[in-house]
Amino acid sequence: MAVNESDMLEFHWLMDMLETVEVGLIVMDADYRVLVWNGFMENHSGITASRIKEKNLFEYFPDLPERWLKRKVESVRLLNTRAFTTWEQRPYLFHFRNTRPITGTAPYMYQNLTISPLSGADGKVRLVCLMIYDVTDFAASRQALERANDQLTQLSETDRLTGLLNRGTWENLLEAEYERCRRYGNESVLVMFDIDHFKAVNDTYGHVAGDEVIRKTSAILQASLRHADLAGRYGGEEFGIILPETSVEGATAMCERIRSTIEQTPVDTQDASIRYTISMGVAPIHNALEAPVKWIEAADSALYAAKEGGRNQVRIADAPHPG
Repeated sequence: MAVNESDMLEFHWLMDMLETVEVGLIVMDADYRVLVWNGFMENHSGITASRIKEKNLFEYFPDLPERWLKRKVESVRLLNTRAFTTWEQRPYLFHFRNTRPITGTAPYMYQNLTISPLSGADGKVRLVCLMIYDVTDFAASRQALERANDQLTQLSETDRLTGLLNRGTWENLLEAEYERCRRYGNESVLVMFDIDHFKAVNDTYGHVAGDEVIRKTSAILQASLRHADLAGRYGGEEFGIILPETSVEGATAMCERIRSTIEQTPVDTQDASIRYTISMGVAPIHNALEAPVKWIEAADSALYAAKEGGRNQVRIADAPHPG
């Protein structure tokens, strides 16, 4: 059958499109030999079509996830249906360098992958086409947005000066811990403490130095806590600590370590070396506490007793009277 000029033009146009389209196109046979390798793949891999044609794909790219890709391809062959993989599931198939000027900070090209069956005239799948999409711009933008959202969430939940939980977030967690202990009967201890004579620190050394004292207190506190412990800045120079699954003896020992470390760690500023202390109130949870606010009041009462007793000490809340 003679091939007319229109058919030749259409074929030429089709081949030109395959070579210039901004999508990687690979056609393979059942033995994973490469039959089509378009310009996108040449440009990003550095391997020409004439060099890789009729060669096994995995021989040229030994770092490909061979088992995973073969499982995907064989599923496409068997079911005669397309398969898709996004950059979120697997960041890339081919480890290509990122060449996008806008997203130059991305470590590599993020890729979406489509695997399509190619059937012959008899309807049998004889070839498979891999389509590689460069989605680096989208992926980088999505990651930047997620980082920004994470930062906003952190800012909304933490105290800017100390990095501790802010009061609202900390109180929400306290309520959750209170309900958990009431339901399951777990041990838990609440600690409230503040910096002794903090007004005098501000009056004597200035508010900038006062902020440094608060930051130093926060740093020592954070270094002393376990992963499950929850510390927050309750307000001004006052702090709260939730100690889940902790006995009153264990909580008191931890508080003594924090108190002693602060007493022995001066805050050095340009004008002076500031020594300061803290007072701490410890309140284990018990059935007589009718609400989370009562738990705070119990710890605050112990803190007040520490202040009245001379400061720079740890006091335990009074045990409830038998009903």
